[in-house]
Amino acid sequence: MGMQLMRTSRFHHHLLHPESTSTPPTKALLGLGHVNSRSIVNIKRRNQIYGIVASSNLASPLWDSWKPEKGSAAPSLSDITWPSAAMAILGRMDQILAQKGMSITIAPLGAVSAVLFATPSSPGARKYNMFMAQIGRAAIGVLTFSTFGPGWLARSVALAASVAFMICTRSTHPPAASLPLLFIDGAKFHNLSFWYALFPGTAGCVLLCLIQEIVLYLKENFKF
Repeated sequence: MGMQLMRTSRFHHHLLHPESTSTPPTKALLGLGHVNSRSIVNIKRRNQIYGIVASSNLASPLWDSWKPEKGSAAPSLSDITWPSAAMAILGRMDQILAQKGMSITIAPLGAVSAVLFATPSSPGARKYNMFMAQIGRAAIGVLTFSTFGPGWLARSVALAASVAFMICTRSTHPPAASLPLLFIDGAKFHNLSFWYALFPGTAGCVLLCLIQEIVLYLKENFKF
């Protein structure tokens, strides 16, 4: 009872003489007058560590993932035309190779094309990531098929080894993850043996990188 009277009298003193102290009357009533700036910083830091955020921001990440990226400019006609022309050139080259019983347009190269021409600044478009992943994961597919033969075991081991290879070599390039499965399930590639590490995946990436440089030059100098 005595403590309550003291706090009440102190609160009335703050109301009558606000200039006599720097502690707000609300903090004085609640007994928080000893909280300093360092304590506030520690509280904010603890909230960041444990993920304590305001309730108004909880739904923001969920809805933001369903919206286009903010600040991205609308693509110009040249941004769409030149990559499309590059894919037409690639298709024509594949038609020429098909007459000799060869093909360079395999499914993973479709994903590589999307990475190179749609997101050229992403980690997957880095040349190191691309060629390290293409060569390494294709070789993993050949090795697992030679060891376990066709079937679920070879697929599982190949995928696990491909992920481990990506982590150890820091070569993030998702399109190459399908190369082991393509070799294991594709009988037409079995006669290539370890040449599969260089063709058609790696050879196709070399061709796509050359086309990408041409496309980038055209996009910078011939905009419409």
